[in-house]
Amino acid sequence: MALIFDVIFYILIFLSVFVQVFFLVTFLENRKKIIIRNGKITLKHYPAVTITVPCWNEEKTVYKTVRSLLALNYPKDKLKIILVDDGSTDGTNNAISKFTGYSNIQIFHKENGGKYTALNLGLEKMETDFFGCLDADSFADPESLVRIMSYFEKDPSIMAVAPSVTVCNFKTTIQNAQKAEYHMGVYFKKMLGFLGAINVTPGPLTIFRKKVFDDLGPYRHGHNTEDMEIAYRMQKNHYKIEHCNDAFVYTNTPSSIKKLYKQRLRWIYGFINNTLDYRSVLFRKKYGNFSVFTLPVGVISIFSVSFFFSRIIYNASDFIGSKILAFDTLGWSSMFQMPRLDLFFFNVRSFSFIIILIYFLVIFAMLFGRKMAEGKWAFSLSMFYFFPVFAFCSPFWLAKAVYNTILKRRPNWR
Repeated sequence: MALIFDVIFYILIFLSVFVQVFFLVTFLENRKKIIIRNGKITLKHYPAVTITVPCWNEEKTVYKTVRSLLALNYPKDKLKIILVDDGSTDGTNNAISKFTGYSNIQIFHKENGGKYTALNLGLEKMETDFFGCLDADSFADPESLVRIMSYFEKDPSIMAVAPSVTVCNFKTTIQNAQKAEYHMGVYFKKMLGFLGAINVTPGPLTIFRKKVFDDLGPYRHGHNTEDMEIAYRMQKNHYKIEHCNDAFVYTNTPSSIKKLYKQRLRWIYGFINNTLDYRSVLFRKKYGNFSVFTLPVGVISIFSVSFFFSRIIYNASDFIGSKILAFDTLGWSSMFQMPRLDLFFFNVRSFSFIIILIYFLVIFAMLFGRKMAEGKWAFSLSMFYFFPVFAFCSPFWLAKAVYNTILKRRPNWR
């Protein structure tokens, strides 16, 4: 049994290194294509764009969200904003009613049906060739939309463009850890864009051509991850998704472990179940890197974390059991003997090198993601917060997501 565990362990370590090196090679091959523009840009043509803001109990943030849209560097007669109050029970209605007099803003109220129904109402009211969403807890940089639209102008085959999402208002340790994670996400998203393998078109200001919804239909529930499901559907139908690394959107993130747990449980549950729904594309070359790289990497990551966490629990239980047995046999004196580690039984050089390599590549992803997001090549405290916070927390929401999937229990939105 120990041999089997060792074999699995080294296979997973190898796959972890392979994935990180693959991303690095992708970066090295495409680094000259990564352009970070400063200041304003202009387009030859400014297509009309509809942006829907779905709101559910967002009274504290939605006003600032809409103001960020009104401040976009984009012709006001080409920007249509739809605010959808999805049955809020707080002061959201009062917050959005302040925009009643704006000619390019429409406001709708409906019974609570979930974010995807609010977005579909926006689709029904849309009269433009481009459609996007901005979550009501996020804020768009003034240059974000025009930079996104430049991708559509450059390549007519692009069907959707996702922005770089970063953290704002980070105050707690948990939020600082997420800041580093989001920086890393900017890097990975850009690499997946080069590979044609993006699996999420995030709610904060991803822009689509209207043709996507005309051809593939409206948003679906997608296990409470409608932004993931539409990306899967697009990949299955060979619709090109790009990432605009210098289009920035700033989002509020969970401020406590409890809130982070609920959010990530929903995300991981959505990944597992959307992947199950689209399992027919797995390892099918005709669906490109999305099916032979992105989805398998996600599945392997879940399995790896689950395996390593279970081994930690097993080893801890075994250690405690041995101490209890020693106490029963020898008394208190045995409880205070420190365990001895004999390095003879470990290939220290190779193992240490592999672990250091993995950490180096992860830190590089954070650093370059920060470079793209903030223009800084520098370490930050958030990077050091990231490792203990996510190492401790992620096994719990992964395990719960798997558990919920087996028992078909849908997690709550919040």
